[in-house]
Amino acid sequence: QLQLVESGGGLVQPGGSLRLSCATSEFALKNYVISWFRQAPEKEREGIACISSDDNSQSYANSVRGRFTISRDIAKNTVYLQMHSLKPEDTAVYYCAAAVWHNACSAYAEGPKRRDVNFWGQGTQVTVSS
Repeated sequence: QLQLVESGGGLVQPGGSLRLSCATSEFALKNYVISWFRQAPEKEREGIACISSDDNSQSYANSVRGRFTISRDIAKNTVYLQMHSLKPEDTAVYYCAAAVWHNACSAYAEGPKRRDVNFWGQGTQVTVSS
């Protein structure tokens, strides 16, 4: 079972910033598409950002494009989600995920799809509130 360990969640004021981390294995970073999803109470889990293992290409959901940035540090075996200009509607549990299909990011213009995910992390809570 692949380990995906999220950290960095917390409470932040509207307009603030937060950086989430997803620690995983070197093998996963070099071979799988790593994505971030989020799920707000009583809502569907939404794919918001992904990064490809081969060419580092990225895809974002319209709801976060221009505010969130996904990146990876292979030396640290970690994928990050930098979030700026946070809004109350960004409040959710954020999940790191991995897909074996190498086109699971580049195939989509508006973020990753849940159907492609093979592995999930446990999630970290992000709350945007004054």
